Amino acid sequence: MESHATSRQRRLWDRTAPGYDKGIAWFERHLLADGREWLGARTRGRVLLVGAGTGRDLEFLHDDVTRVAGIDLSVPMLEQARRRAARLGVAAELREGDAEHLPYDDATFDTVTCVLSLCTIPRPEVALAEMRRVLRPGGSLLLLDHVGSTWPPVRLGQWIVEAFTIPAAGEHFTRRQRRRVRDLGFEITETDRYGLGMVERIHAIRP
Repeated sequence: MESHATSRQRRLWDRTAPGYDKGIAWFERHLLADGREWLGARTRGRVLLVGAGTGRDLEFLHDDVTRVAGIDLSVPMLEQARRRAARLGVAAELREGDAEHLPYDDATFDTVTCVLSLCTIPRPEVALAEMRRVLRPGGSLLLLDHVGSTWPPVRLGQWIVEAFTIPAAGEHFTRRQRRRVRDLGFEITETDRYGLGMVERIHAIRP
């Protein structure tokens, strides 16, 4: 049975879907910068997009990708992703699903990505464990998300904002996944932070 927190997130993303791309445009341009390109350049083989959203990552996937699957809680978000996939000519299997209960067998994918989603997934540690489960040994986990800034004044502002966004929308601004990734036994091969220290990207390998 779906948790109350997950149901709340589903309703939130359903409401957000129509204006999502427009609403995130400033963040994408000024802070996320080349993050999606960086991530897409590292995708290979069978790829799963966790939190596929409106499909903004589809155009950046590497030419060596052989299969594209994606899940998202929100059907309206997925409808936009399907339209984007059709425009790009990408054959993508996009389905409704929960990151905490991925509907795939063990070791199904060569690459799993998650962009701007672990900040709102109710139990990120569970979602990351699921991503590990569906990755084949030697497969790549690619994460891109906003985290607590390395600049104390900015981080203070994030804490203040979280006092409102966490209870209202389950949106965290200071979560960081690097330790969780290491605790799951991944080998982190690339990582950096940029955009006022607010954006972190991670490339990790499942042993």
